[in-house]
Amino acid sequence: MSSETPRAGDLLVRIGAIVFLVGAVATLATVAPLFLGSAPLPPAAYFVCMLMGVGFLIAGAGVLRSVAEQRRQARASSAAGPAAAR
Repeated sequence: MSSETPRAGDLLVRIGAIVFLVGAVATLATVAPLFLGSAPLPPAAYFVCMLMGVGFLIAGAGVLRSVAEQRRQARASSAAGPAAAR
């Protein structure tokens, strides 16, 4: 456990990673029957594979939110810097 405080976007990145991993496991499960020579899975399993892309987008949104928050903090500290020096 780290002592850092969670920043804006951290939760979105974690959720995106979990959703991506679920989609990756589903992708492996749907491709396996092709190599094993068994019957393919139902179409619903192929839709679960699309969670990889959804998870990637969620994590990307979290990264962008984190970047925006860091920019806001940098602007606020640079604007307060000259005023505090007087």
